[in-house]
Amino acid sequence: MIIALLNQKGGVGKTTLATHIAGELALRGKTVVLLDADPQGSALDWTQRRAQQGLGRLFGAVGLARETLHQEAPQLARRVDHVIIDGPPRIAALARSALMAADRVLIPVQPSPFDFWASAEMVSLIQEAQVFRPTLRAAFAINRRVGTTVIGREARDALAEQPLPALRAEVRQRIVFADSAAAGRLACELAPHSAAAREIGNLVDELLRWTP
Repeated sequence: MIIALLNQKGGVGKTTLATHIAGELALRGKTVVLLDADPQGSALDWTQRRAQQGLGRLFGAVGLARETLHQEAPQLARRVDHVIIDGPPRIAALARSALMAADRVLIPVQPSPFDFWASAEMVSLIQEAQVFRPTLRAAFAINRRVGTTVIGREARDALAEQPLPALRAEVRQRIVFADSAAAGRLACELAPHSAAAREIGNLVDELLRWTP
């Protein structure tokens, strides 16, 4: 199964979710490859920091910020259980290639009106791809939610107006995610019994139910 995390807006937490989803799947015994399709290479930086800390490799990571992504990702998918694509912001050609490769698309959004408005471009790209790939499914994932804010509470109602569904699992804004990015670790490694670890587990549970 190829799952792409895509949003044309930057700063929505794609890399954090991509590394944590890949890591959670690996900890559950799945074979996983993470494709870093963002020219900034943040996911590869995370794996490098992990190696520098002397930590074991959880999953394979490959830089593939090329428009041939749709040709190369399916070849990798034949060798592993899951391929996770950390997609690029603001590069429509790479996003289209990721859409042509993916079986499922996750659109991380922060609970902000600006994020909801910016997601319209991504929704259009997905609908365009579904013309050629009717089996392609996509959903929003609320990320970096601050639970005490009004917009945080109203985020799900706002997404209900979108033509794509939103996953029930949400990931909140937590310091442990910033710490994990700096350390090349997962939230569950830094804080095994934390709310952050539970949220990622719930997200992956839902993703696995979402996929055939």
